[in-house]
Amino acid sequence: MNDLIELVNKKLDEFMPICYPQKIFKAMKYTVTLPGKRLRPILCLECCRVFGGKIEDAIPTACAIEMLHAQTLIHDDLPCMDNDDYRRGKLTNHMVFGEANAVLAGDALLSFAPQIILKNSKSLGSEKLVKIMEEYCQAAGAYGVIAGQVVDIESEKLYSNFDDDEQTPEILNFIHEHKTADLFKLALRTGAIIADADEKQLQAVTDFAQNLGIAFQIADDILDEVSTFEQMGKTLGKDKNSGKLTYVSLYGLDKSKEDLKKYIDTCRNILVENNIKSEIFEEILDKTAKSVNK
Repeated sequence: MNDLIELVNKKLDEFMPICYPQKIFKAMKYTVTLPGKRLRPILCLECCRVFGGKIEDAIPTACAIEMLHAQTLIHDDLPCMDNDDYRRGKLTNHMVFGEANAVLAGDALLSFAPQIILKNSKSLGSEKLVKIMEEYCQAAGAYGVIAGQVVDIESEKLYSNFDDDEQTPEILNFIHEHKTADLFKLALRTGAIIADADEKQLQAVTDFAQNLGIAFQIADDILDEVSTFEQMGKTLGKDKNSGKLTYVSLYGLDKSKEDLKKYIDTCRNILVENNIKSEIFEEILDKTAKSVNK
């Protein structure tokens, strides 16, 4: 896993030269190259390998997904959104480059990322590239992470004021599915597509990504309650203070931990039932499960 992280970091640096106007390229590269787990590109590369593809063929797509993820972080941290000053232990993009440049950096990454795929993946052929672009646009747009972000913003003060107890879990699931799980699906599905996985395999990794994404977000919600700035590298307790609908605010800490385990177990079962063998997938599941028990 560390080897893949090093590979992704190396390629991200290569794919993002500083050009004129330097301000925008520096702002784009700043957030993309902040130290991180590189979870989404690793999922893409490992999924490609698991189904018999070449990791080299998936590198541009994997890096583009990390750029898209960085774009969501830049905009998520803006004063008009979550108004965060720190990300991964460093100042957020708008704190370094100003709010206007941060908005533009996020906008630029949204289109820069697919350019990286198209320019560096011609050997995949037009049919496969169209499929990858379709997956990217679906996840990046109004049907994907943007939908999740909109409902996440609307959820502020929701859990304490909302009367329909039946609808609230559906709203929370919508937020987790689109704001978090959709990028996991993008990573795993594109890796599978590059490796020529069949429909059964594609459905298996889609189900895996859905459950992993929700598990990851539950863990993040738990850590927002119990972790420290040193561990998370960002301001904690903001979700609670702003009255956002989270897994912990709706279900409490104990049930959140119980359900996290259920989602992790479901992920393991999907791997076993579909004969998907990956030490990296297992390591990601282990780390997600153990992260809330530090």
